[in-house]
Amino acid sequence: MPWQVHDIVPLMLCQGYLKNSKNATVRVRTSDQKGFITIKGPTKNATRKEFEYEIPLAEALEMFNLCQGTLIEKKRYCMDYKGFTWEIDKFSGENQGLVVAEIELNSPDEYFDKPPWLGREVTADFRYGNACLVSHPFHKW
Repeated sequence: MPWQVHDIVPLMLCQGYLKNSKNATVRVRTSDQKGFITIKGPTKNATRKEFEYEIPLAEALEMFNLCQGTLIEKKRYCMDYKGFTWEIDKFSGENQGLVVAEIELNSPDEYFDKPPWLGREVTADFRYGNACLVSHPFHKW
């Protein structure tokens, strides 16, 4: 894949959802032998409030048993391009074959240069959101 650079070491992420509704999501994640819990508010104009806290890894692993749907498994590659850090997620497991890239902007209309390897825009397509992929995995599309 054109975005892959051999010297970038990916993070291995596993995550699941304790609550998954249009008003709020509560996610548990493991990354680099650490656990995290994240609460996200509703999406409005491609933005939303997000609160994330580190939790003990053992507790995060135990919380996976309480999650709805399938767990999300992915490798995350972080890559700088013209002033922005792109997070490229290469999914495995039930979402094998899906690759999604994203950046965080200060506002929805902030300008950024698109990398030449970037595919089509999917921000508004809810199917690509991790919260949707737990109940509607990519391999079933």
